[in-house]
Amino acid sequence: MKLLGLFAVFFKIGLFTFGGGYAMLPLIQQEALSRGWLDAESLYRFIGVCESTPGPIAVNMATFVGSTRAGLAGAACATLGVVLPAMIVMLLIAAVLKGFRQNPWVRASMSGIRPVVAGMILAVGLWTATRCLLPGLEDGGVPLSPDVRQIAIAAALGGATLLWRKVLKRDFSPILLILFSAACGVAVYGL
Repeated sequence: MKLLGLFAVFFKIGLFTFGGGYAMLPLIQQEALSRGWLDAESLYRFIGVCESTPGPIAVNMATFVGSTRAGLAGAACATLGVVLPAMIVMLLIAAVLKGFRQNPWVRASMSGIRPVVAGMILAVGLWTATRCLLPGLEDGGVPLSPDVRQIAIAAALGGATLLWRKVLKRDFSPILLILFSAACGVAVYGL
């Protein structure tokens, strides 16, 4: 029953989320926290891990949550649940692509969905940033004190990105950003 529950929850998340993995994070957050599958700290820390590992963030999150609940079988059920709706939709879209893409109702609905997706991604970013930089905020608590080390790392990353753009006139490579983040973490927390 636990496996069927994992599959059903992640199938629902995959079915009702537009815009990719980041748009799924609020639903994953809601489901995982409300069901007690993860606590807020574990969730936001794993979002960071999912950002640094290969693969789509929603698939990584589903795999993690599933594995914490029911091992390898749970990981497989949750992962299948989150990707199956997209696979079905893509197969249907491929079957009727020409008529579907030009349909004015479909184009209008996609135009209405885009701002919602952007808002959901922004909300997850703000939620993660506040939990990371202001520990103790989970469960409506009052933050004990800002985590100066994490604020320093965030400032260093922001400064490096701006400097990179100004000096080299190009975007900072995500791979270099991840490696720089890891180096900052080792320097700040490891020393």
